[in-house]
Amino acid sequence: MANTPVKTEVPPSALGLTLDDWIEWAESKKQPKFRAKQIVEWLYQKRVRSFDEMTNLSQDLREQLSEQFSLGFLPVARATGSQDTTRKFLFRLDDGRFIETVRIPANANFDGDRSGRITLCVSSQVGCAYACKFCASGLAGFTRNLEVGEIVSQVVSVEHETGEPIRNIVFMGMGEPLANLSRLNKALEILNSDWGMNIGARHMTVSTSGLAPQIEKLAEIPRQIRLAISLHGATDEVRDQIMPINKKYPIDRLFEALETWGRYKKQMITFEYILIKGVNDSPDDAAELARRAKKLHAKVNLIPYNTVDGLEWKRPDEDEQDAFLAVLLKANVTATLRREKGHDIDAACGQLRLQEETAEGIIETVF
Repeated sequence: MANTPVKTEVPPSALGLTLDDWIEWAESKKQPKFRAKQIVEWLYQKRVRSFDEMTNLSQDLREQLSEQFSLGFLPVARATGSQDTTRKFLFRLDDGRFIETVRIPANANFDGDRSGRITLCVSSQVGCAYACKFCASGLAGFTRNLEVGEIVSQVVSVEHETGEPIRNIVFMGMGEPLANLSRLNKALEILNSDWGMNIGARHMTVSTSGLAPQIEKLAEIPRQIRLAISLHGATDEVRDQIMPINKKYPIDRLFEALETWGRYKKQMITFEYILIKGVNDSPDDAAELARRAKKLHAKVNLIPYNTVDGLEWKRPDEDEQDAFLAVLLKANVTATLRREKGHDIDAACGQLRLQEETAEGIIETVF
């Protein structure tokens, strides 16, 4: 029987604080405001691994930091390499839970950008409450939201493990990012700000299964981040079958929110569309998807279904995939067919699982 992870008393992560947070902390310690700027420079730009490395701070201040905060690096429980150089990291959290983060190799990122940069697929929750029928992440249900530091630390920890900078981020890992909106917003501030990790807003994509009110709230945040919709069906009939969220926010309500998004943001919306044989891959499905994409000037990423143990869905044959794509292209929709990287290590879209630790080691909780 699996052990229940127990939260240990660990100081809060320093990687979860913004510049304003650090200014408030410095002032509480009777320190000048510029100390906060020094601290964030060490944390987010120099990526130090110890408070002792903050050499322009006094010994006393470094000791106070060490006593009150951890640096929040996530220990790697397991790292798996794919034949296509995709790497999946299983990180252990302080409470004994696990999350998965995927490093995607150059010229294969989620936005069609072939600039040669590495993309990191980041998790926002432990598990997922939205239970999309084709996705491994929701099979064992939802455990908790990730803290801000746990979100940011995925980026910092992978950089330390690989020695390579991350300049593209997609929030498409475990969980529904917009169900953790307040922490996501703060993480985006840290990742994007020039005092923080200085990753361009246009190089960060937030994916959602369709939480319409949260899309509208995110639209009001003045960062030109990108939005990807896990659409997977262009009608209520299809989405009701595979995506329970559609019962709460039907497709017309979702598209109303996307029109609001378009009034605030300049970036083209992306529709992620997993092709599932006999479910959403017909010519009629393609025609309706084309109609909806054209209305919003959205682009479409087609993803053949990735096998998940315990689920019976299948991917269409390659000829059927190509025929679906051809319908979109004929309608002058910007579309790509992404034959997935990371499939051989269960790191592809829809394959990330909730895991836990037992006396015998790490197991997948879906079994």
